[in-house]
Amino acid sequence: MTRILQLQLRFVDIIPERFHPGVLYISRRYATASHLCCCGCGLEVVTPLNPAKWRLTEDADRVSLRPSIGNWSFPCGSHYWIASNQVRWAGGMSPEMIAAVKARDRHDAERLAPRPLSVFDRFRRDLRAKWGRLLTRVKDWWRG
Repeated sequence: MTRILQLQLRFVDIIPERFHPGVLYISRRYATASHLCCCGCGLEVVTPLNPAKWRLTEDADRVSLRPSIGNWSFPCGSHYWIASNQVRWAGGMSPEMIAAVKARDRHDAERLAPRPLSVFDRFRRDLRAKWGRLLTRVKDWWRG
């Protein structure tokens, strides 16, 4: 297996079924960046682009993905950064470190992902939108 050190960019509407080694496919339409693992194992890496997962930054014809790509569920266990189309390899991590990163990722996802509103919260939001001004007047009148 040959490690990839640099990625070519392909902006696509739909991520293709087959990937080529050394190519980072970016779909703005579906907010996803995908590539074959840079260690050369041939497994597909999918990085959803959203505040709770990965951020893609562009500078002219170069892109960077943050945070790092940690393929800890893959047999290769590879870990690297993509910065300005370059693959920067990170050192290995202990199982405890990986567990801590996964826990932090879950926490970030819960904090940053929009939560569905409960029936009561939707009712309250709609009530405020439709009747907010009237309710404020009634409340002010009631308080005297």
